[in-house]
Amino acid sequence: KTAYEMKEVMRNMAKSGKTIFFSTHILDVAEKLCDRVGIINKGKLVFVGTFDEMKQKFKENASLEDLFLEITEK
Repeated sequence: KTAYEMKEVMRNMAKSGKTIFFSTHILDVAEKLCDRVGIINKGKLVFVGTFDEMKQKFKENASLEDLFLEITEK
């Protein structure tokens, strides 16, 4: 219940114009919750943008987890 409530608080804050930095290894949650994502690999920021931009650049029908694995294997 607490995780659900926290996501609701974050959604409401974002709707009111606030910026939220959310760091997670749970990519399913990030895919559903975040407007923009940044991928860090070996200490370097290798992608920043929306999930749609990421899909256009790499794979149209992939999940964030699939895209993360593809981007970080390079």
